[in-house]
Amino acid sequence: MTLPRRRFLRLAAGVLALPAMSYAVPGQTYPARPVRILVGLAAGSSPDIIARLMGQWLSDRLGQTFIIENRPGGGGNIAVEAALHAPADGHTLLLISGTNAINATLTKSSFDFLRDVAPVGSISGAFNVMVVHPSIPARTVAEFVGYAKANPGRVNMASAGNGTQPHAAGELFKMMAGVDMVHVPYRGGGPALTDLIAGQVQVMFPTTASSIEYIKGGQLRALAVTSSHRLDVLPEVPTLGDAVPGYEASTWFGIAAPRNTPAGVVDKLNREINAALADPRVKARLADLGNTPLAGSPRDFGKLIADDTDKWGKVIKFAGIKAD
Repeated sequence: MTLPRRRFLRLAAGVLALPAMSYAVPGQTYPARPVRILVGLAAGSSPDIIARLMGQWLSDRLGQTFIIENRPGGGGNIAVEAALHAPADGHTLLLISGTNAINATLTKSSFDFLRDVAPVGSISGAFNVMVVHPSIPARTVAEFVGYAKANPGRVNMASAGNGTQPHAAGELFKMMAGVDMVHVPYRGGGPALTDLIAGQVQVMFPTTASSIEYIKGGQLRALAVTSSHRLDVLPEVPTLGDAVPGYEASTWFGIAAPRNTPAGVVDKLNREINAALADPRVKARLADLGNTPLAGSPRDFGKLIADDTDKWGKVIKFAGIKAD
C-alpha cells in the first residue's frame, strides 16, 4: 500500500533528523540560561571572592551570567545540600574547598560528599603558617617542640573554630610531632589572631593571607609554612616538613556540580577554568588572596578531594574532634 505523499515526507524528515540528534555533543549548547554558583560562606570571604572571580570569567567566556549565591551555615553543608537538590544539568554549581573534605568526616549530613558531588575543576591552593607570640622563646619548630614537651598542656593553640582548616592543621602537627597543646576555638580567624597578638594564646596555624601583615610587622613570629615548599611571600621561612618529616597542610578551592552532570558540560567548564588560571590577571588576583593556581582535570581534582578527605578523617579521629 502506498503512503500518502504528505505523510511520507513527514516520516522521511523524522528519520533524517535522527542521526543528527544522535551525534549531538553534551554540553555543546551549554549554558542555555544563567548559572548559579553556590558558596557556603558569606559575601566577602576568600571563597566568595574566588567564586566571583571565576564567575566573571565564565560569564565573559560562555555568554551567560554566572550568579554567585551565598548560602552560609552548617560548615558549608547548607550550600552543598542546595546544590545537590538542583537538576544535574550544569546550571547550578558549587564552590567547594578543603573545609568540605574535613566536614565529610566531622559532620553528619543527608549526603555523601565523595559520592554525590562531581568534581569539575580545581582553582587554587592556599597554605597555613605556624605563628607564635613573640614571648615564646622558640625561634624554630624544633625549639617549639622542645618547649611544648617541657610544658605539656600549658601551650594554648588558637583556631578559627572547631573543625576549621587551621584547627585541623594544628591537630596534624600535634599528632605528628607528639606534642600536647590545648585547643582554643574562636568564632573566626580574626578574633583568634587578635588574642594571639595580645598573648592570650601562644600558637596558631592561620592562612598566610590573614597573618602575613602581622608577621612582617613583628607582632607574630613565623616558625614554618605548612606547604611542601617555601613560599614566595615568606621566602625566609622554612617548611614545617623540614622539622617534622612528611608534614603538609593546605587547603584548596574549586568548582563542583551535582552527581550525574553530563560529562560534556563538566569538560567544557574545566577547559574554561584552566584557561582562566593561565591568565596573568587571574593569577595576580589569586596571589593577592594568598592563593596559587591549581589547574588540572576533573579526575585530578577528584583525587585531591578523596586524598584530603582520607587524610583529615584520620586526624579528626585521632584528635577526637567533634562538630560544634
